[in-house]
Amino acid sequence: MKVPVVIMRGGTSKGVFLNKKDMPEDRSLWEEFLLDIMGSPDQRQIDGLGGANSLTSKAAIIQASSIEGIDIEYTFAQVSIGNQLVDFSGNCGNISSAVGPYAIEQGLVKVKEPLTAVRILNTNTNKVITAEVEVEDGRVKTEGTTTIPGVPGSGSPIYLSFSNAEGAVTGRVYPTGNPVDLMTTGSGSTIPVSIVDAANPLVFVHARDVGLEGTELPEDFSAEKLAELEDIRSRAAELCGFASKEDATRLSPAIPKMTIIAPPKDYVDVVGTTHHASDIDCLIRMMSMQKPHQALAITGAICTTTAAFLNDTILSDILEVKGDIVRLGHPGGIMQTKVDLIAGHISAIKVVRTARTILEGSVHTKKEYTSAVQSA
Repeated sequence: MKVPVVIMRGGTSKGVFLNKKDMPEDRSLWEEFLLDIMGSPDQRQIDGLGGANSLTSKAAIIQASSIEGIDIEYTFAQVSIGNQLVDFSGNCGNISSAVGPYAIEQGLVKVKEPLTAVRILNTNTNKVITAEVEVEDGRVKTEGTTTIPGVPGSGSPIYLSFSNAEGAVTGRVYPTGNPVDLMTTGSGSTIPVSIVDAANPLVFVHARDVGLEGTELPEDFSAEKLAELEDIRSRAAELCGFASKEDATRLSPAIPKMTIIAPPKDYVDVVGTTHHASDIDCLIRMMSMQKPHQALAITGAICTTTAAFLNDTILSDILEVKGDIVRLGHPGGIMQTKVDLIAGHISAIKVVRTARTILEGSVHTKKEYTSAVQSA
């Protein structure tokens, strides 16, 4: 079967973009279909489009929306590399940054120059994201001077605003009902954690409580340390009601996301650039599908920014917000978020990304699926 597909980079992620009409008409076949085209399960994803990394094993399913005030409906899929699993439970902010450009290029929205605003409903979280995309001569502008850590070169800026991101997956900003939970780990120690749900659920732990500095780079995490962190994340998944501790790695591998925080200090990023404590509000290290994230997930930055404005979480110990900008030091560099406040409440959080189309063509599946187009 030959299916139209677009491969796009969005922020520090890369994924396969599909029009919903080309997906299997039977929704129960979506997981099998996405595993098929991505080449999973296989650590190399040698027989599909996946890039053998959680940041490049992603898919976006897009359709024009008939909902008033919404332009595009977008479903995110995290395709497991080594397991027979596709996780639809959360969103990806980086992939979200390419949804607006995809919709414009595919003629799904009306173009307005020089800036087209695309209102996107993420169906995973039922939250609205507004993407502001630069347009020139009716096409998405890709050239520009905007740079983001973790992506070589520069491009045209895409402004993403996440509105009312709280309770994206669980319906509550504190999934357990508590700003801090005391968790007994597999090693028998008891540590404070904060589980916060905004854009995606994250479980925050202090670096010092898990024997880390907070300045570590991805290659610095040993297999033993990753197993320890996954034990904590799995226990948090159970507290959220996503899966039992024993089944969390298999059934809920993507959320909550393990997030290690530490006070500002000087550190060297993955390309050898030194960042100074004075330029950072918080050090952050995230896990993605049980592996260290090379940079920082956008939804992670949104959730961390939200948590920074809450009282009594463990972030309150190290992060004091002094305005509407939050600066997060991650392995790839420093990410800034900007907060829109109305009467002391966060109405939206904005980040800047770049994105571009890499390939447009067709993917050949290993078996036949009936799509909405074929059935029509």
